[in-house]
Amino acid sequence: MVQNPSNEARRELLESSKTIAVVGLSNKPDRTSYMVAAAMQNAGYRIIPVNPVIAGETVLGEKAVASLTEIDEPVDIVNIFRKSEDVLPVAEETKKMKHKPKAFWMQQGITNDEAAALMSAEGIAVINDLCIKVDHALLRVGK
Repeated sequence: MVQNPSNEARRELLESSKTIAVVGLSNKPDRTSYMVAAAMQNAGYRIIPVNPVIAGETVLGEKAVASLTEIDEPVDIVNIFRKSEDVLPVAEETKKMKHKPKAFWMQQGITNDEAAALMSAEGIAVINDLCIKVDHALLRVGK
């Protein structure tokens, strides 16, 4: 299993990041992905919803795209809300993005060693099995 970056490195990542692509973001306000993305948006991050089922719809005021490769602007963090076994294709898609992100963040309960190895080989920081919203609060980002 991949070792997560230190608390200090994760705090620095969150403080230096502006845009988060949320893979698997739901348009349903009662879903964890929606609640976490809304909290990160309220903390000042730009959220880009990535979900082929709702592509073209507006979620949290942002237009959803079907895939990471449709994003033209730089993304700092790719935040994943998918089952662990569905993460490798997300890593492969992340490799094809126009702008390489700083981090590949698998939410709490999500791990995929193959995807992590692929992202590490690309020089992208890998965080697994941690909630970005909880980390943001616990690490006291911006305090």
